[in-house]
Amino acid sequence: MTDRRDEIAALLVLLRERKSTWGRIASQVAFEGSALSLRTATEGDGALFDLPADEARIDEARTDVQAWESQGLQIVTVLDARYPQRLLDIRETPPFLFYAGDLRSDDAGMSLVGSRNTSPDGLRLAGDIARFLVDQGMTVISGLAAGVDTAAHRAALDAGGRTVAFIGTGITRAYPAANADLQQEVAERGLVLSQFYPEAPPTKQSFPMRNASMSGYGLATIVVEAGEHSGTRIQARLAGEHGRPVILTEKVASTTTWGSALRGQPGVYIVESMDDLAAAVREIQEQPRRVDEALAALMSA
Repeated sequence: MTDRRDEIAALLVLLRERKSTWGRIASQVAFEGSALSLRTATEGDGALFDLPADEARIDEARTDVQAWESQGLQIVTVLDARYPQRLLDIRETPPFLFYAGDLRSDDAGMSLVGSRNTSPDGLRLAGDIARFLVDQGMTVISGLAAGVDTAAHRAALDAGGRTVAFIGTGITRAYPAANADLQQEVAERGLVLSQFYPEAPPTKQSFPMRNASMSGYGLATIVVEAGEHSGTRIQARLAGEHGRPVILTEKVASTTTWGSALRGQPGVYIVESMDDLAAAVREIQEQPRRVDEALAALMSA
């Protein structure tokens, strides 16, 4: 039986050789069910990879895996049953995730995002929405950044709910540093996820990548408050590409060109009040049941 460490090592080698995008490699490995088999595939098989065996690279990757284990770090890959299943639906599927906390393959939640430099009203609204999601038995997903993210995580924890943080650095880092204690609390009472190597610093590329994963993980994305050039607009766009609903406050839809452009688009909800938001969330929650009922009706026809 293949050792799990060998599979993780083979996956790392595939990623480091960069013969394709990480998302495509993740999809191919998940489809094949083995990173090792892709490493040894021959050109005649028509596989994505035709790579000679390189024991030095495999040994180096094994050493990394053992070092992470010795540090007590936890990793899940697309080959594991515990890997978050909704992330397998997107083209940016992270091949692996380092995590701290309660990992679940099926985690019904919504992403709550917005500007780092948000207004007092925006912070209050983020807290209200987080508490509402907790009341609905849903997970509050956010990015542990300053502003809306911090307010969302804090409110969810204070309400006794579950919250998941996707961070834009390695799992051993905290960014911003002011949120180090909050990150630890989320890990203890919820879940912290990182799709980067453990010591990876924050970069301009890491946060859009994190936003793509947040979009894929959640049932929907809720944008509380954001400016014209806020990174939040990236997640709103990606959510649409992922087939995930997007909920925008009227303020976002009326004060940004990207928010205005989303108005009237399929799967986009514009809300002016908590009552509007509650109705949108409940409608989104009902969608899977309606799809199942429609499919059942077709099958029985």
